[in-house]
Amino acid sequence: MAQSFRKPEILEIARQEGKVTVEGLAERFDVTLQTIRRDLSDLADAGKLERVHGGAILPSGTSNIGYEERRVLNAAQKLAIARRCARDVPENASLFLNIGTSTEAVARELLKHRNIMVVTNNMNVANILVANAECEIIVAGGVLRRIDGGLVGTLTAQVIEQFKFDLAVIGCSALDEEGDILDFDIQEVGVSKTIIRQSRRTFLVSDRSKFQRSAPARIASLADIDTFYTDAAPAPGLARRCAEWGTRIVVAQ
Repeated sequence: MAQSFRKPEILEIARQEGKVTVEGLAERFDVTLQTIRRDLSDLADAGKLERVHGGAILPSGTSNIGYEERRVLNAAQKLAIARRCARDVPENASLFLNIGTSTEAVARELLKHRNIMVVTNNMNVANILVANAECEIIVAGGVLRRIDGGLVGTLTAQVIEQFKFDLAVIGCSALDEEGDILDFDIQEVGVSKTIIRQSRRTFLVSDRSKFQRSAPARIASLADIDTFYTDAAPAPGLARRCAEWGTRIVVAQ
């Protein structure tokens, strides 16, 4: 079957089943795995699918991708972003790391930082940083979200309000063309707003896939962010807005 005919059918299968796998599609269309990977990459580049480990899913504007799939999605890009961000995190500082696989990648890059205090509402971040004896770890209480180890809710925000951080490193689920930072869980959004308010400087870490996604709840604007770390330059219009807002954009190589 020609590529032009496969792609619409792949999309239809994804709509019906919620997810497609490379092996399943290769068997269905009697083509090689590499051929299917190219098809899925083309569909992802067009914003019609999102690549996940072993296949792809439909972009979602109302629910997030599962944690285990997010953890392996764009792993190399997240690593590059995290390394570049960590270079700008000073030692002898207090900082907040919020929920997300990108902030978890930053935590791994902070394992050699000295004399830092990290407050987090991400149990995974806390467990990662246990390996750094030079890091004091404070876990903000709240309701545990079992799917990803996040702590959310009013109690979490109340704990965060007791601090004034030198720096916050946050992630998000989506970024729109107006520069709005978006997420899915309204409780998490409330916590993220508090984090930004209680931080002297805020870094956003987000790979290029977030430009192609949508989510229903607004955290803030890139105008509220000091530095945005990503792996691809945003669209020219958004880049101009960031320049007007004084938001620094760092593209990790």
